[in-house]
Amino acid sequence: MPHDHHDHDHAHALLPPDPALRVRALETLLTRKGLIDPGALDEIIDTYQNRIGPKNGAMVVARAWADPGFRAALLQDATPVVADLGFFGRQGEHIVAVENTEDVHNMVVCTLCSCYPWPLLGIPPGWYKSDAYRARAVREPRAVLADFGVTLPETTRVRVWDSTAEVRYLVIPRRPVGTEGLGVEDLAALVTRDSMIGTGLAREPGA
Repeated sequence: MPHDHHDHDHAHALLPPDPALRVRALETLLTRKGLIDPGALDEIIDTYQNRIGPKNGAMVVARAWADPGFRAALLQDATPVVADLGFFGRQGEHIVAVENTEDVHNMVVCTLCSCYPWPLLGIPPGWYKSDAYRARAVREPRAVLADFGVTLPETTRVRVWDSTAEVRYLVIPRRPVGTEGLGVEDLAALVTRDSMIGTGLAREPGA
């Protein structure tokens, strides 16, 4: 055991303090040991960051806005609903949808690490994984929302959901006023990644 502890301390001493540099250093160490394939890793990152991104989630939200039946099914049990659309797999085994209303605004955080619905939103942004966001989102959610430029009426309750390895959340933001005549694709263009985490609002038409 003492030997393992020494190796653990030595490994930490080799890594830089900056998170991004630590990730790069770890990737280099693991590649040299033959434990990961950088090409495969780049492919995974490209898939979730550029091909999926928040696009899948935006289409789900747009359908929920446009189709009351779909919205009801999504809120009742989102996992099979999004799976039927082809959005499933690792980091998306159990999805729960929560809806923003005039009375309640939902916001998602992972207080332990960075659990996030990859099949719907892609790779989590850096701030979502930060210690500051993970701590403050629970302790002072309104202040965090203000940092993102979101100011809610005092009558609107803020509800914070803790994402875990078992459950990941998708926020359905409020549909912008004046979008009644838009189709699903045009509606999806108004849905932002942050609005599906709860740290933002959907775009206004023409914004």
